[in-house]
Amino acid sequence: MRSISDTIARLSRAQSAGLAGIAPAGPSRLRALGDFGANPGALTGWSFVPDGAVAMPLVVVLHGCTQDAVSYDVGSGWSDLAERFGFALLFAEQTRSNNPNLCFNWFLPEDTRRDAGEAASIRQMIAAMVDRFLIDPTRIFVTGLSAGGAMTSVMLATYPELFRGGAIIAGLPYGAAATMPQALDRMRGVGHLNDLAYATAVRTASSHRGPWPRVSVWHGDADPVVVPVNADRIVGQWRALHGADGPGDVEVSGKLRSRVWRAADGSALIEEHRVVGMGHGAPVGTQGATACGAAMPHMLDVGISSTWQIAQGWGLLDGAERPRAAATAAAAPAMPNVQTTIEAALRSAGLMR
Repeated sequence: MRSISDTIARLSRAQSAGLAGIAPAGPSRLRALGDFGANPGALTGWSFVPDGAVAMPLVVVLHGCTQDAVSYDVGSGWSDLAERFGFALLFAEQTRSNNPNLCFNWFLPEDTRRDAGEAASIRQMIAAMVDRFLIDPTRIFVTGLSAGGAMTSVMLATYPELFRGGAIIAGLPYGAAATMPQALDRMRGVGHLNDLAYATAVRTASSHRGPWPRVSVWHGDADPVVVPVNADRIVGQWRALHGADGPGDVEVSGKLRSRVWRAADGSALIEEHRVVGMGHGAPVGTQGATACGAAMPHMLDVGISSTWQIAQGWGLLDGAERPRAAATAAAAPAMPNVQTTIEAALRSAGLMR
């Protein structure tokens, strides 16, 4: 097992780097979801539903540690795209009673089983969205960053029949850990299972036997917190499930190095995107035609908008752009400080309640 002091140092450096050049949180379009069921994971739900849209796709968004729904939305730009192109959003939000640093508990068995804990709460939120709004139940997607990326793996594994696709950013494969020491090691790339074992973990997480969701994996190749080998293991997990052989189609664009494995009809089954020189966070692009989101802690402006590219890959930007509506202003959430991060470093990693 890697030392706790090493983990603390890495988390502190990543957090400090993320505080440079941050943008304040802007107007919030999100609305409280309210009561959505038994909520065994004690989470909170927030939604954005554009006016006048029908048969809407739904994107479920899972924030990273030290973030909340509003801050992640501002940094990622998801509600901006949803308003412009007419799809709905659900933000599941961690509570401090579960985790003082707002990390989803991505590895605890009681929160990562089908119909239990945090996974069940997110499933209940989705059911409430489909029940209350004009959601197309065949076009539901899920994405998340870091602990939220690992929780995205959980949702794709435990409810694969629910999602058409998922995007995992700086996350870990499902089944990687069940204890805190294991989670620390897996984040460092130590002790991982092989691809077939990880695929078996997904197969045994539910009774579903396919077809499987399409998966997009994003990772910085200089990530010191969740090292890039975790992206390899996620890709391997889903290649084994999809039976995707061969090296994939290689695509290079600036700092972005991508591989795509396709179905017989040419559609993408698995996408792997590595950002050269990027550390721990989600890639953001704030300039140009695909500008989306803002630079914030762990929302890294590297000139690549992962939100735009993920939405485009899911076909969410295919329709005509809608007129922009005025947003309701909201106060900026408080930014975490480094001292708090150091004192609660293990919680910041999403490793304990």
